[in-house]
Amino acid sequence: MTRVRFIGSGDSFGSGGRFQTCIQVDADGYRFLIDCGATSLVALKRAGLDPSSIDAVLLTHFHGDHSGGVPYLILDGQFAKRERPLVIAGPPGVRERMTAVFEAALPTSSTTQQRFGVSFVDLGARPTTIGPLEVVALPVAHLPETVPHGLRVRAGGRVVAYTGDTDWCDALPSLADGADLFIAEAYSFEKRIPQHLSHATLVAHRGDLRAKRIVLTHAGVETLAHRAELAWELVDDGTEIDL
Repeated sequence: MTRVRFIGSGDSFGSGGRFQTCIQVDADGYRFLIDCGATSLVALKRAGLDPSSIDAVLLTHFHGDHSGGVPYLILDGQFAKRERPLVIAGPPGVRERMTAVFEAALPTSSTTQQRFGVSFVDLGARPTTIGPLEVVALPVAHLPETVPHGLRVRAGGRVVAYTGDTDWCDALPSLADGADLFIAEAYSFEKRIPQHLSHATLVAHRGDLRAKRIVLTHAGVETLAHRAELAWELVDDGTEIDL
């Protein structure tokens, strides 16, 4: 069984009091996060989940609400005497980007020798093996400087796919195709916000999204106000899905 738990389901600004993006998945005895926003360490602890139990973090792009929590996750492991190795995987250049974030948030801490192994893996269109996972990352239509990608992860015999932050683009049908769970950003309801998906855009392209189950996340104020009108389930912090 593959279990998906939304530790953080909010947008950049915590609309509705939600934590920033952090999706935890358990499969084949392996525990990983999809994105780790700046609030994620707090969110993990509030959810009663030991941060030192995380085997890997898969990042979609380099905005702080999706990747800003990584330095704190690593440093927490140092103070907690973590021994479990940790893999940080993301778009090309992930090691350099995370080092820069580390230095911006916690100067000199990026050079601290951890008591546990930390490795960095660049993801791309060719499948990458991370533990028992097979990960594919496809470029999507968000701010280019953040190196945005959507993810498709095969875990425990199931496929979990996630748009990350993006406008509609050709990668999305490929990510969704046959996925057991397709997690789609729905930042706005009808309003057109550049480089982000609206619920109206997803509805207009629903025939292109051939996933077995679709859920929405990263909801802004407008989406939250129209929750009763959404075509798919909107997840909350704490929502769990078994596949």
